[in-house]
Amino acid sequence: MKIAATTLGETGGDLIAQTLNVGYAVSSVLFIALFLVRLITQMKAKKFHPALYWTVIVSTSTAGTTMSDFLNRSAGLGYAKGALLLITCLACVFVIWIRCGETFDVEQITTFRGELLYWIAILFSNTLGTSLGDFLADSSGLGFAGGAALIGVLMALILVAHYFTRIRGTVLFWAAFVLTRPLGATVGDLFSKPNDKGGLELGTVGSSAVLAAILLALIVYTHLRHQQNAAEREPVHQPS
Repeated sequence: MKIAATTLGETGGDLIAQTLNVGYAVSSVLFIALFLVRLITQMKAKKFHPALYWTVIVSTSTAGTTMSDFLNRSAGLGYAKGALLLITCLACVFVIWIRCGETFDVEQITTFRGELLYWIAILFSNTLGTSLGDFLADSSGLGFAGGAALIGVLMALILVAHYFTRIRGTVLFWAAFVLTRPLGATVGDLFSKPNDKGGLELGTVGSSAVLAAILLALIVYTHLRHQQNAAEREPVHQPS
């Protein structure tokens, strides 16, 4: 679901900024505003709602796409410098997180401050992932498919580490979480870019529609499973 959401963020961000010619700066402001509205709604929720949660994830992905493109292209930093700046920002968020004494275990976050740091880290990780994905696809010579394959191998190694090493699950979670974004960036470009650039030429509209349908189906499945699990946890009252 995270890969589908981040890939949708890549194609959706490009759809608004490039295909509709809104521009990176205006798109970034628009998507950040949408992200803040959805984030406030998420943080006010008293319980977990799959549709709301994944809407916020998609918002961070689309905002991250346009923010990264604005830094790298409009501001002229380039992919390498843009990625370095965003790595620094993400590292600062984690340092603040540690000094605040909040848990890194995402299933145990119960405070407003902890959840706020969690979403800020997600926003920066998705923005960073776009820069890394674009760097691999455009500057490294690997191309869209090669960049996606490299990140896929790295994620497979994380999976192996999860089952066969004693590395903390929290560390592996955040490593995988960050890597899903450049995977989404390269896969999104692979779907949407023209054939002469190494893409499948589905376009931003077609790619976004397919990915939105996949994510929606997964959200519905998660919602139904969540309801089923909640029903199974309810105590059974025997008649007296």
